[in-house]
Amino acid sequence: MALLASLTLAALGGCAEGPGAAGAASTPSSARAGESVADFLHRTLPKGSGGTVLAARGGHLVHCGGFGTADRRSGTPASCRTVYDVMSITKQFTAAAILKLEALGRLRVSDRISRFLGPVPADKREITVEQLLTHTSGLVESVGDDYDPVSRAQLVRTALASKLRAEPGAAFHYSNTGYSLLAAIVEEASGERYEPFLARHLFAPAGMRRTGYVLPRWPRRLVAVEYDSKGRDRGRPFDHPWAADGPYWNLRGNGGMLSTAQDMFRWHRALSTDKVLPARARHRLFAPRVRVPGSEGSYAYGWNVRDTPEGPLVWHDGGNGWSLALLARARRDGVLVYWVSNHAYQQGEWNLEDRAEELTLGIADRVRAEGG
Repeated sequence: MALLASLTLAALGGCAEGPGAAGAASTPSSARAGESVADFLHRTLPKGSGGTVLAARGGHLVHCGGFGTADRRSGTPASCRTVYDVMSITKQFTAAAILKLEALGRLRVSDRISRFLGPVPADKREITVEQLLTHTSGLVESVGDDYDPVSRAQLVRTALASKLRAEPGAAFHYSNTGYSLLAAIVEEASGERYEPFLARHLFAPAGMRRTGYVLPRWPRRLVAVEYDSKGRDRGRPFDHPWAADGPYWNLRGNGGMLSTAQDMFRWHRALSTDKVLPARARHRLFAPRVRVPGSEGSYAYGWNVRDTPEGPLVWHDGGNGWSLALLARARRDGVLVYWVSNHAYQQGEWNLEDRAEELTLGIADRVRAEGG
């Protein structure tokens, strides 16, 4: 599930907006001089929250560490090795898979979805692969609960029978369903299952051995337990109803991917080279395509994009009601901020969604300060 939090993430690139944001995005104040990312997190993160934070600049890792616990029952602390559901950050993997297939000559983003999904109703006949990528297909946000036992065929059939929210290409309407259809297109165009295709063409070249739905076979103890706003144990991601090969299709392709902070750093580095995508494809991945209503940013292919005086900023977040994650990359100077929490909300006390801007910008400030 996507959160698309209303963060003024333009400030991460140096163009702050909103109350108090200007100071946060400028050169770190003397009061912060010499403060490390770890010290900033210690005084900023609310007591009782849990998760992992990674910060880097280019290929240089500045900070990677956990806060709170990954599993309260066992007392397991969160760490850089903890495995989390990255939620809607999954969409950037799906988008990259589509561009990989285009680079391999298996499809074009201008193709109509009928090329891959069979007979399509008249009102959806003009929908293209690119419109799914940019949330401009007009499709509904979802066609059921993430954990409904829905097969690929059922997902495609239900999505194609749903009522459009807008004419294809007319407007931005965030659609998890659209990204599940993209996962189905990955399978049709490649002749492989969705996760194995990503594992072979994206994750393996990037050195990401701890990212996937089921293929990495993580020790259970390394996967974070998620906690709701009342502190109740919601289990690990795969403790919810899943198929044998991963989440059911209301979630597949749009969310539910499991990963570690270390692998997200590897993903960041791979997107700065030709390891997973050639330069032209990477440029297209991040190119702004459509304005996101209610913001000054745009959506690219699986990424939000914002131009700033410091250069383009690309980011995406994800949330499922109890966990929260955000990945932001400043493309000019290579600053990376990634944080994920398995307990992001505490009823009546704190909400990391409300602190996401302060957290993200504060980390970025200290990364830049370290580099002078």
